[in-house]
Amino acid sequence: MTQPEPHDIRIRKLFRKTRFGIFVLFGAIVFSTSTLSIRTVSSQLSEEYESNSANIAKNIADSSVDILLNRNLATLQSLIDQFVEIQSIRYIYITSDTGEILAHTFVPGVPAVIRESDPFATEPVERSLSGMGDFVEVGSPILAGVAGTVHVGMDLDVVRLKIQRATGQQIYLICIILIVGILGSIWFVKLAVTPLEDLLAYVVGLARRDGDEATEAKILARDDEIGEMARLMLHATGGETRHGAVSDPGSGAD
Repeated sequence: MTQPEPHDIRIRKLFRKTRFGIFVLFGAIVFSTSTLSIRTVSSQLSEEYESNSANIAKNIADSSVDILLNRNLATLQSLIDQFVEIQSIRYIYITSDTGEILAHTFVPGVPAVIRESDPFATEPVERSLSGMGDFVEVGSPILAGVAGTVHVGMDLDVVRLKIQRATGQQIYLICIILIVGILGSIWFVKLAVTPLEDLLAYVVGLARRDGDEATEAKILARDDEIGEMARLMLHATGGETRHGAVSDPGSGAD
């Protein structure tokens, strides 16, 4: 079998599993970090928007007591129209103590899903309204429910967009770290591979008695494990090179 030329020696298989392990490790780090980041940001933003919607519902409930007592529905409608201009708030409606819808912001009319729902519910509930989208609705009682209930619908599409923007920036940074980490690890592996390639080239040259003088001198002068192995192999072949002799395999500089 034809022996390879010393300058053609390459370490291709030895660190193949190492490189693969690096890719898997960094991939697992990115996946787990991204998943945790998305869940955390999603949970925090959703809770924040629900809390804001609940506060708005409470403010409307507190502000509409006198209006409801005076049965001034025009003023009540004007009041809720102002709050709909707030970002993420898509609809508001107010029900009486009997469940009747007194005022709302739906155009052209109240969806059937809303009419069929519990008019006194105050706990957050997810709704999907045809032609409008997905929402989280929160409620707040007026005078402990005696005067009615205020319902506020928060647009989930706006919340999702905020979550995507917030997590997108974090994932972008994580991906940069991933690329830099992989390139850095490949560079460090290359630092380990290069001396082994020199050693392999030296061994081939030693076996053929036609090794490169510069490579031979370089490898034998090393004071690490590579140099020790080269001197040991030289000693095993008789302790002689084409350019002289090496008396002891451990005679390299410490």
